[in-house]
Amino acid sequence: MRQRMRWWKVLGLAGLAGVAASGVVIARAERRRRAYTPDEIRQRLLERHAQASDTAKPSDPA
Repeated sequence: MRQRMRWWKVLGLAGLAGVAASGVVIARAERRRRAYTPDEIRQRLLERHAQASDTAKPSDPA
């Protein structure tokens, strides 16, 4: 009986380790997918700044 419980514990721990390892692999792939070059980041920031500047100007009350 004691041996049987030990196998369930080992199996459960192996499952937890597998889930954790899968999460790490998925997170690493997501970071690579979202990685931008410095030029891409600069371009996106410039676009966002231009949009913010356009919306920040008050419209003519005419």
